[in-house]
Amino acid sequence: MNAKRLKAAATILAFVMTTACSEAPKTSEPKTEAKREASNPPEPVSGKTAFYEMYKPARGWASDLLPLSLGNGEVPGMKNEAGKAAMWTAVFVSPSRREARTFSYSVVDQGATIHKGVTVGGAELWSGATTKSGPFQTTEFVVDSDVAYETASKKAAAWLKKHPGKNVTLYLGKASRFPAPVWYVLWGNNKSGYAVYVNATTGAIAGK
Repeated sequence: MNAKRLKAAATILAFVMTTACSEAPKTSEPKTEAKREASNPPEPVSGKTAFYEMYKPARGWASDLLPLSLGNGEVPGMKNEAGKAAMWTAVFVSPSRREARTFSYSVVDQGATIHKGVTVGGAELWSGATTKSGPFQTTEFVVDSDVAYETASKKAAAWLKKHPGKNVTLYLGKASRFPAPVWYVLWGNNKSGYAVYVNATTGAIAGK
């Protein structure tokens, strides 16, 4: 009987060892994934990248929606650079509903107000286009924010040399005085900063 029990115990032990060996890679996968995430921290994204992340859920709200504006935001602890940002906010409108809705996209969670991914705001009354702000077609949005930033930087080179380190605001919108939506690239503020308009369809300087 002892010999039989010893043989049975050896068989069970062999089975347990074999199972443990076969399952070992599974326990290492989360660690490998965690290392990958640690080695690839969140980075700022271009306006067009964020725009289409927001555009997907926006289409579910209204089939006739049109973009009204897109602008960069700030996330504490993350630096916006070269026309890219950690957070973007877009406003879409529905002409049939006469409503507007704000969407935001962030690459990270930050406190109680900034959430990673897309955040959808409530619908608000929209009175329609004005001379300063009107909706545009997505097909007119060709030039991305980083490209517009580079173009504007060349135009503002002399000023930037004298005023280094200024924060940059990027805003995409359409006014009646322009034939297409434009990127408004502003260093500093409206009173003492430097602004350049870049055509978001052609990429050409639209004005200063």
